[in-house]
Amino acid sequence: MPKMKTNSGAKKRFTLTGSGKIKRKHAYKSHILTKKSKKRKRNLGYFTTVHKSDEDNIKFLLGMK
Repeated sequence: MPKMKTNSGAKKRFTLTGSGKIKRKHAYKSHILTKKSKKRKRNLGYFTTVHKSDEDNIKFLLGMK
């Protein structure tokens, strides 16, 4: 059976933590930033974890399942 390919888009967007959770960046930080508050833009810059219900799909794309 052939090897399973990793999804290139998912590979660039997600990283694994030491405990097995998946880190992601926030959306809405690329353009139209003048109307967004400083606090909102700052908080969008930080990483966050993927929701539990999406973890299985992302692990499949990353070739971990």
